[in-house]
Amino acid sequence: MATLNRPGGPEGHVCGIDAAMEVIGGKWKVLILWALHEHPRRRFGELRRLLPGITEKVLASHLREMEADGVVHRDCYDEVPPRVEYSLTKDGVRLNEALEPLAAWGREWSADRPAPEEEGR
Repeated sequence: MATLNRPGGPEGHVCGIDAAMEVIGGKWKVLILWALHEHPRRRFGELRRLLPGITEKVLASHLREMEADGVVHRDCYDEVPPRVEYSLTKDGVRLNEALEPLAAWGREWSADRPAPEEEGR
């Protein structure tokens, strides 16, 4: 259930970045990938606690989209009460590895910036 392709290339993608952004676009999807990398095989409620500020509706929607895109796997267990766990697929792991240089850049960038209280001085 990916977002609609944007015009540009033969399949609607301008470049590889455009295709990747279709899968990880938005505020929460990269953070969901990070949470599932740091804490594999998590239940919905556990993921929600790892991502303060995300709503149940957004988390459920993003997990469905990421499952449809093949980066998240959903395991349903036939138990009472029902249990569902989410984990990264091989493509999800590869995507997370591809995002690691971006994460490193972000850590360096934020470390080099003055603290908010120092900016006014």
